[in-house]
Amino acid sequence: MNAPITVYTEMTPNPTTMKFVVNKYLLTSGDSVEFTLRKEAKGFSPMAEALFDLPFVKNVFIASNFITITKTDNVPWDFITMELREFIKEWISTGKDVLIQMPEPKVIETESSGNKIEFNPSEFDDPIRALLDQYVRPAVENDGGAIDFIGFEDGKVTVQLKGSCSGCPSSTATLKGGIENLLKQHLPEVKEVVAING
Repeated sequence: MNAPITVYTEMTPNPTTMKFVVNKYLLTSGDSVEFTLRKEAKGFSPMAEALFDLPFVKNVFIASNFITITKTDNVPWDFITMELREFIKEWISTGKDVLIQMPEPKVIETESSGNKIEFNPSEFDDPIRALLDQYVRPAVENDGGAIDFIGFEDGKVTVQLKGSCSGCPSSTATLKGGIENLLKQHLPEVKEVVAING
């Protein structure tokens, strides 16, 4: 007999996102996926696709055991939290697919130029990844988001923020105050950390 599915909610530092934590793994640990449009979810995540059918869902981020949902501004959480919790609980309880396949990673483009960002591998990539995985990722996941290392060049570390961290008012402070200081302490070669939103 399987344990009943429970879903509880947690506020995130981003007022437009809510974290829905499930007592079951949805994705293998370390994996995460984000959809900003219904058509992006089609063929990849039946659950995200169905969530986008709700008129107030703007963004769906799925990680190991939680889903972070970004809502539209025209409706307060009080009116929709229960409905979303029940929807997620019902979906998982009945064994419907959360994700049938991972989408290809999005090609990241710089906002200003529209150019694709490409980094040559550097000797600092692994130490930077290790520091992010050990110190930053758990805190970011706790807040309903994810951080991915993109590349390192000329003293600048580029990361991508997803889930509740994407567009969160406090993410810049976290990035500059926390992550940048941490990396600088361990790796003097790091001069700056910049983020692109997912």
